[in-house]
Amino acid sequence: MATSPERTAPGGPRVGRRTILTAGAAGAASALLAAAGCATGGGVKKAGPTLTAGGSAAVKGTVGVWSWDVAAKALKRLAPSFERRHPAARVEVVDIGYDNAYDKITVGLKSGKGLPDVLTVEGSRLPGYIGVFPGGLYDLTSLAARHRTRFAPAAWKDVTDENGRVFALPWDAGPCALYYRTDMFESAGIAPNSLATWDDYVRAGERIKSATGKKLLVMDPQEDSLFPMLLQQQGQRYVRNGEIVVADRQAVRAATLLKTLADKDLIAFETGWDGLIAATKAGKVATTPYAVWWSGTLTDEMKELKGKFGVVPLPAFDPGGVRTSNDGGSTLAVSGRSANASAAWAFVEFVLADAANQVSMLTNEGLFPAYLPALQDPFITAPQPYYGGEPVFKVFADLADAVPPVEDTKDGPKARDIVNRAISGILLHGKDPKAALGSAARQIAAATGRPIAG
Repeated sequence: MATSPERTAPGGPRVGRRTILTAGAAGAASALLAAAGCATGGGVKKAGPTLTAGGSAAVKGTVGVWSWDVAAKALKRLAPSFERRHPAARVEVVDIGYDNAYDKITVGLKSGKGLPDVLTVEGSRLPGYIGVFPGGLYDLTSLAARHRTRFAPAAWKDVTDENGRVFALPWDAGPCALYYRTDMFESAGIAPNSLATWDDYVRAGERIKSATGKKLLVMDPQEDSLFPMLLQQQGQRYVRNGEIVVADRQAVRAATLLKTLADKDLIAFETGWDGLIAATKAGKVATTPYAVWWSGTLTDEMKELKGKFGVVPLPAFDPGGVRTSNDGGSTLAVSGRSANASAAWAFVEFVLADAANQVSMLTNEGLFPAYLPALQDPFITAPQPYYGGEPVFKVFADLADAVPPVEDTKDGPKARDIVNRAISGILLHGKDPKAALGSAARQIAAATGRPIAG
């Protein structure tokens, strides 16, 4: 699958994703962050500012916030409620757009100038900023730690460093499940709940292709999100305990699954987000293993397919194993240069550590909460007409706190680019997964200086 843009659905609430992450935008931001890391020798070697309980009383003055798209819309909507609670404070939310957001944030952190009090940062990118700019964000540990058990563990992992210090609060999350075409499964005589393992999934794909002529899933062979999803399902990304694990047993197992799907001609190869949407609309594939926000695209852009989709947990690698992963999600952090950090933290906490506010962002802007108390809201268990009256969001809510936490680092962008090339070679040119990933691991080691796990 490709990484998605946010789509705003008219006529009611829906769950969606609010970023537009094209390969070009991601590459430019990653290159700029890497360059900043080199320029600073891996970041300014100083302790960052710390916000403590003793400094959190005064909630006054202006709080500047950077965000984008419907996230900015949500913050603007909630700002008046915060101001009513704190009459001496004012919130100014600026929609900086996603395309240049990380360039602006990176330049601001590097120069120490021009940043607002509060920054929106995707969870997968936050460790990079923590690593490259140790003084760039406020250490919120003494204030935020009490909220830890109320957030999904994987989302909390994103906002903490290797020493357990907290630099943001999680916002939305992207728990993953398997979307499937009910009509195609019925034609092939397959019960969706029978897909307990990925081996079951492959066998079902063969039966579906035989019965309907349809393939099983869409993939972009150049830059796809499925391999990282499969890694996280097994409790890792590219690094574990500081060591490179892209060629270990779990990674080879994930890549072998993808090669098996390709060898059996069960993958419809398409380019980018638009290719994924076009193939899904045309009914080329029977399933999409993806995050909760994919639902927003279905309900917005494929209204004609109402009643033809269902959702079940992801297949596991082993019987009884983990049946979810994560794709997406973001955070709110306090800039280390903020002159009004106490009020900035108060706004972050007001928005993200409050069930009612989180539910309002779910129902109004479609932002699926990483805040677990919000997932008890009746909206989660309500029947969804698009899915034939099934309460599909309960599937995701039940999976949210089962997503395995993973270790993201400042070297993530470099590793991702190298791994993408390896997976492309496996899918398009039939390269051996173990050999291709072994080569990728050595390239990452050369680029980052990290050891390869034994």
